[in-house]
Amino acid sequence: MCLGVPGQVVEVSTDVLGMSMGRVSFGGVVKEVCLAYTSDVQVGEYVIVHVGFAISKIDEEEAGKVFELLRQMGELEELDVPQPEA
Repeated sequence: MCLGVPGQVVEVSTDVLGMSMGRVSFGGVVKEVCLAYTSDVQVGEYVIVHVGFAISKIDEEEAGKVFELLRQMGELEELDVPQPEA
């Protein structure tokens, strides 16, 4: 199953190629994400992430509902993988 998972943007930056990147928190698990498709997103906002790309913005209430449903379904375990330090 392919999932888009909601997460909160905790940092926005630009990589060496000028691509919009960010760090996104998925219930405490923080991942590096490409923000090129959501270039207007700000720290504190929520995005839907699929295979490392933020594909759309989502409001906080909806993000919470989706995240809880995914947690209940057991679909979030793969997020809890150690990440290399930046």
